[in-house]
Amino acid sequence: MYDSPPELQGSTQEPTVLGAASIPREDWDRAPWNRWSFQHVRELVPTAQVWRGPGPATALPVALQDIDGIAFESDGQPATIGSFFEANYADGFLVLHHGRVVAERYFNGMTSHSQHLSQSVAKSVVGTVAGILIGRGVLDPAAPVTYYLPELETTAYRGATVQQVLDMTTGVVFDETYTALDSHIAKMDVASGWKARKDPSWPTHVFELILQLQASQSVHGAIFNYRSVETDVLAFVLQSATGLLLPELVSRELWSPMGAEEDAYFTVDSAGYGLADGGFNATLRDYARFALLHLGGGEIGGRRLLPSSWLEDTRFAARPDLFQGVYRDILPRGAYRNQFWIEDVERGAYMARGVFGQLIYIDPVGEFAAVVLSSWPEFLHAPRTRASLAAVRAIRDALA
Repeated sequence: MYDSPPELQGSTQEPTVLGAASIPREDWDRAPWNRWSFQHVRELVPTAQVWRGPGPATALPVALQDIDGIAFESDGQPATIGSFFEANYADGFLVLHHGRVVAERYFNGMTSHSQHLSQSVAKSVVGTVAGILIGRGVLDPAAPVTYYLPELETTAYRGATVQQVLDMTTGVVFDETYTALDSHIAKMDVASGWKARKDPSWPTHVFELILQLQASQSVHGAIFNYRSVETDVLAFVLQSATGLLLPELVSRELWSPMGAEEDAYFTVDSAGYGLADGGFNATLRDYARFALLHLGGGEIGGRRLLPSSWLEDTRFAARPDLFQGVYRDILPRGAYRNQFWIEDVERGAYMARGVFGQLIYIDPVGEFAAVVLSSWPEFLHAPRTRASLAAVRAIRDALA
């Protein structure tokens, strides 16, 4: 069985019914409005198309299985996959095993054609495009960032390499505190066009924010520290290397040759820049095709897009010794490499993650992947994150 199955409504929860006119401009991406807005971003902020191209969609064979009764435990509490959906504000859920869709569920009014905000899953999409360009020799990861962006000689990025940006191991100070009103990430909300500009000293677009980053907290390469802006620096590097704006670049190098079924889109700032660190929107099934590309070692539909050597580097060359502190609360054996979270460098399972509960979990050893799209009330919630990971591992192990 191929192509789109009937919509699988997996929850009795009533969908949230809202509209752009009823969403507060400053809080459109926060609870409770995110239950609606994460599927309607282009109705709220400016966006740019990521064209799927003229070719056929890559087929997703379907062999559905009943997974609701699979049991798991998280933080000492027993649960089942069925109860996980209800408790974790799920919007979409899809499981791939041996190249087939074994589970596909939609909640909260989402359908197979709904495009959902991926938040920082976008980072891994952009990182994958970087891998494609590295494989073709268009991008040199060992080169200084300033080789591609000489404007950054006056910033704390001076001396950092492209690989250090990919791995978020530069020493640049960037405050990622989501709830602080004056953090760098709050300024990013304004610079990206997600929020209104109230302080005239704040940047008007993302590159202006990057140019303002003057402080260092460590030498480059010393330690991992999650900085969303690193993905935007990477995106400007990619744009400089190719002469293409990010939405067109993702279309040409990834979305079209991957065989996406639907267009995707990025939110854009006042300068027309597509927000690499969190502004990407796509359907559940196309996120699954992205996972299938990774499960295929860089091949999909008989086409090689991504060097297998780059994927091996992503999975096994990460540095757990640079991955310290709070990051080990969720991934005690984890690491970060090439814009992906590595679960552990021994098995090589890895993932794309985003705030409010977005997850693409990829385990090539088990020929398994899971896509979770959510609209949590919280930016970050460690128990929910642990539950999500425990749930997908339980499904993986049950299917093995």
